[in-house]
Amino acid sequence: MTNDVNQHGGENLRADTSTIAELEADIAGLSVNLAKMNQLLAQKRTALEDHKQAPTAQSATTVDEPGQPPALTTLSLADKSNTNAQEQNITPFDVSGGVDEHGKLLPVDYKKLTEKFGATPISKELLARFERVTGRKAHKFLRRGIVFTHRELNLILDRYERGEPFYLYTGRGPSSDSMHVGHVVPFEFTKYLQDVFDVPLVIMLTDDEKFMHSPKLKVEDVKKFTKQNAADIIAVGFDMKKTFIFSDFDYIGGPFYENMCRMAKHITINSVKGTFGFHDSNNVGEFFFCATQSAPSFATSFPHIFGPDPKKTASIPCLIPCAIDQDPYFRQCREHAEKMKYKKPALIHSIFLPALQGPGSKMSSSVDISAIFMSDTENAVKKKINKYAFSGGQDTAELQREKGGNTKEDISFQYLTFFLEDDEELERIRVAYEKGEMLTGELKAICIKELQTFVRGFQERRKKVTDEIRDEFMRPRKLEYRGNPNPIAKEVKDGGKVERKS
Repeated sequence: MTNDVNQHGGENLRADTSTIAELEADIAGLSVNLAKMNQLLAQKRTALEDHKQAPTAQSATTVDEPGQPPALTTLSLADKSNTNAQEQNITPFDVSGGVDEHGKLLPVDYKKLTEKFGATPISKELLARFERVTGRKAHKFLRRGIVFTHRELNLILDRYERGEPFYLYTGRGPSSDSMHVGHVVPFEFTKYLQDVFDVPLVIMLTDDEKFMHSPKLKVEDVKKFTKQNAADIIAVGFDMKKTFIFSDFDYIGGPFYENMCRMAKHITINSVKGTFGFHDSNNVGEFFFCATQSAPSFATSFPHIFGPDPKKTASIPCLIPCAIDQDPYFRQCREHAEKMKYKKPALIHSIFLPALQGPGSKMSSSVDISAIFMSDTENAVKKKINKYAFSGGQDTAELQREKGGNTKEDISFQYLTFFLEDDEELERIRVAYEKGEMLTGELKAICIKELQTFVRGFQERRKKVTDEIRDEFMRPRKLEYRGNPNPIAKEVKDGGKVERKS
């Protein structure tokens, strides 16, 4: 069985096994959600107690910094929850690092996740080859292991080296009117890839999926969010000449819909249940959507970009940069692509930008205090980091100086790994914090400054995105791109002679 074959379901899955799996998935989801609620409740309870009680002289000497978050470094979640231990749960719809026997959320175990999904870690050798082939320094996400696994990135590098065509494909589910920094991270990396490879990019806005998956959202809501999110994405800095952004509601039809149907014909209900944890209460649209999300993986879905002749375009693959929770969609796609006489999509995966409350989950658009939104004011950014960002520091300033802090658990430091460009400065901060030479408040102040700068720059670019600019990005049209300007020569055997061909 290959890495791409779904190991949790299939056409011959027995009904009793499926039922048990569904019940276990439901229980796991409820337990994780309960742990999250207990965590937030503990924070709010402590914050309320702090508000009611005036600080004493003793408390002033034992509190680390004004930026120390309530509850999470001074209050054990073991006292607040009797939740049973649960394994981590990573799907396109839910991310939790698991729950220990005390009800505490655990960090995502990416090594375990990589093994479960059958992805390939990005090795030092592959990273060195990336830099050699592209002639560009690896993005900080690659250097720091934020982009950490792949599926056949090596084959994409082969094509780039030979000057053969490929394209980039990524997307966004428009569930709110403003994106948060966690949404922007994969787009920032995608822009880097677009700049490096100089290839076409298609960005799918899955307004249909968000409507079908969210009980409260109306079609009118998600269509409005789509326009706002499209402008947000443009503000990242993509090149209009080689970028096509599309709404599923507006674009689906013709060759795109034909590919959806070709893919849907190969996907069984049981395989979707096994891959996504769906059960009989999920609506039919959710089951079908994995075929929809697969369609942009095939160049024939975009005749206005690659040409109308499917015989010429069927062999053009894509590279999909995405967070690793989206991988299940494309395992299904890769399993069936060759049956449709298409190339398998290649993928490159990133870890999650964790929620403010800790490294066991990711930011959520529906929980304001879990995320830094791209529309937040500088004061709001400061307040959220100071009040809610989980600290890996000790309970008091004295202990912090004595023992140092844990940067692997500290959200402020984790955010710096995403947003601070200088590798040497990041290492200096890590060493100082872990040795106790830096306190939590000092670390948070650095984090606040970096995030404020990042959000401010985005907001300035966002103001320049007019409706006309957005509409042009979303208009089906021919794109302009060059690919590799200096491909390597290829050896071609002709009648026993070897010719060099560029």
